[in-house]
Order: sequence, then structure tokens, then C-alpha cells
Amino acid sequence: MDAWPLRHLVLRTPRLELRPDDDSGLFELIDVALAGVHDPAEMPFYVPWTDTLPDDRGFGLLQHFWGQRAKFAANDWVISFIVRHEGRAIGVQDVGARDFGVLREVGTGSWLGREFQGNGFGTEMRVAVLQFAFDHLGAHIARSAAWQGNHASNRVSAKLGYVHDGTIGAAPRGERLEHVRLRLDEANFVRPEWKVTVDGLAECVQLITS
Repeated sequence: MDAWPLRHLVLRTPRLELRPDDDSGLFELIDVALAGVHDPAEMPFYVPWTDTLPDDRGFGLLQHFWGQRAKFAANDWVISFIVRHEGRAIGVQDVGARDFGVLREVGTGSWLGREFQGNGFGTEMRVAVLQFAFDHLGAHIARSAAWQGNHASNRVSAKLGYVHDGTIGAAPRGERLEHVRLRLDEANFVRPEWKVTVDGLAECVQLITS
């Protein structure tokens, strides 16, 4: 087996290509993030990582991705796919799980550079990892979350068949907000006409489904 079999994995949709993060791609992502991810007056993330970008110029972002790679284990993993459109990095789509071999559940999260928002890319890249999880890994449940006022993210979730699964309070900027938990059962997944293409799974499937 390759020392890092995830480097062979790639998902392809009609417009996008998703590959697990690598160092050169991470520096592309830093440029995307520095150009803007959201309205500075709002914080769409549970961990307010964009607030530190102006000062650390992406150092914290690199540490986050390196840390995820360093602690990757069969029973606790996150794959951060760098999403590219026409060869250009535009954002990140995460999929992860704990005790996947028993629970058959995954969680997802994502972000897009502001200049790439409003084109349906967010939906397309989430569908890519949902199809990957349900159809290629054998997941039964997918979970996600978004702030109660994050209408764009919640619209995508509703369109794909997610249902509310409770809320939890959090204060990313020192003020209480409601984080809406979302659940999607495989049977309720609203699928598009296209199917994601997956290459390189054979090399890493044992690592992520054990």
C-alpha cells in the first residue's frame, strides 16, 4: 500500500474536481481565503478561523489542515477535498467520520471563496461527497450544521433532503447563536441527474471504512 494512499483519490462532477489537500494546494487556498470568504460583519463558521487571516496570513489555516492529516486514523478521519473549477482552487469540501465501520455516518462541512459563490458550486461539491459517502463507502447517514440565519447553506441542505436534528448554542464572536444540526438519511437524499466519478478509491478504501 502507498504510504499516503489518499493522494490518489479524486472525485469529479460535471464542473468540479475534488482532491484531498496537498501542500501546494493549501497555498492556493490561502490566496482564495485572503480574497474573502464571507461578509466580515457575519461569521458563518463554528470556529471563527477567518477572523485571524488578516494577521497570520493563513498560518493557522495551514496548521489546521496539517493537524487533520497528522491525526488521520481509521476510526477517526477527515478528508478535506480541495475543490477546483477549470483547474483553479475555489474552496474546500470536508467529509469525515468516527467509528465509520460501526456507525456508517459521515459529517460534512465546506467553504467557497466569495467570488465563486452564487454559481451552484456549493451544492455540486456537497453532492459529490454525499454520493461518495453513500454510494462508494456505504454510509447510511450524513450530518451537517449551519447557523440558524445562514439561509444559503440551509437552502442547500433542504434542497438535498436534510431535516433539522436539533440545535446547539455557540458563541464564535462572543454572542450566542443557534447552530442548527442537520441529518440526511440515504433514502431521503435528493439526487441530481449526474453521478460523481470516483478514482483512486481502491488504494485507500480500507483506511477509511474499517
